[in-house]
Amino acid sequence: MSDQKRPYRMTRRAELEESTRERITESAVELHGELGPARTSIAAIAERAGVRRSTVYRHFPNEDALFDACSSHWRAANPPPDPCAWATIEDPAERTGSALHDLYAFYERTQGMYSSLLRDESLVPTVQRRLRDFYRYLDTIEDVLMAGRGLRGRAVRRTRAAIGHALAFTTWRSLTHERGLGDREAVALMCMFVENAARTASALTAPSVGRSRG
Repeated sequence: MSDQKRPYRMTRRAELEESTRERITESAVELHGELGPARTSIAAIAERAGVRRSTVYRHFPNEDALFDACSSHWRAANPPPDPCAWATIEDPAERTGSALHDLYAFYERTQGMYSSLLRDESLVPTVQRRLRDFYRYLDTIEDVLMAGRGLRGRAVRRTRAAIGHALAFTTWRSLTHERGLGDREAVALMCMFVENAARTASALTAPSVGRSRG
């Protein structure tokens, strides 16, 4: 009889361990979004998860292990827009508008977490490392939005700078929270900013033709 019960007990124990691990992860994610990683202690995570500190350490022996689990859990619940969806749009201006619309909607949904992470970026080395993936993602979007513009030289640098500024979370937050614009207004304003930058940059780098000599 005991031999028959043993597999069940092992399965049940594994299920409980997995449930505890998930509860700890979710508690850490919630606290990171509410307080920021720098202000989130293991004691606070344990209290919210309803476990002891030793239980947290048993599942996550160090900060990197905890952050890995939190990042995977949070990204699965909050996938960012796929840049490949915009790459098929031929017109650069239309492509920029579509990208900013989707990205700003993503920022609206995830503003609590990104506000906390960016605030604590300089305080928590693990956060710095995790945000590198986010910055590489924005670089990928820059490449997609620069494609097909036919720019050269300094025009490329200036237009890329304008696109990078428009894509930044801090830009979105400034326009919508500090200046009171809606997402649609913010998108329209940044589209004008990018396209004007591209036109101005092209004009500044174009060779002079037919200039009179005085």
